[in-house]
Amino acid sequence: MSRIGKQPVLIPPEVKVDWNPPKIRVQGPKGELSCEIKPGIELAIEDNLLRVKRNDDERQTRSLHGLYRSLIKNMVEGVTRGFEKRLEVMGVGYRAEIKGRELHMMLGFPLPVVYSIPEGVEVSSEKGFITVRGIDKVKVGQAAAEIRSFRPPEPYKGKGIRYADEMIRRKAGKAAVGTGT
Repeated sequence: MSRIGKQPVLIPPEVKVDWNPPKIRVQGPKGELSCEIKPGIELAIEDNLLRVKRNDDERQTRSLHGLYRSLIKNMVEGVTRGFEKRLEVMGVGYRAEIKGRELHMMLGFPLPVVYSIPEGVEVSSEKGFITVRGIDKVKVGQAAAEIRSFRPPEPYKGKGIRYADEMIRRKAGKAAVGTGT
């Protein structure tokens, strides 16, 4: 039995969960999310708890058991609190600004890098930081990863875009060799 899959998901009072197989819909104060659940996985909603159960012990069903429990938990958390990723822009002359539904970044290239902000994701930029917010954890993480991929942090000077909580292992530069007389 999946350790994660057998844990119940607590549903807050302000969240409404609709289960019409094969689709689950979660509505809350921040919005609405839905997910299609494959056959072999069943949901049981009693009071304010949601339990994910599997119908058989096939390998595929066992692997989906914990996955769907985590996805549903993230949906409930997303419609109540939402998700946020903070990115730090480090480097001389590196900056980011929002223009409409686009993020314009100066990252040391001759031209600015333009990133179109996907639907369901909110991006804001303040001095040296980019904040990605949304109710869908997957979309927020994907948008943050795509922004970071334009200029990942390099290990010598630490320049680039990194997650705010990310630690970059710094390397020593070239060591000066003797004068060689």
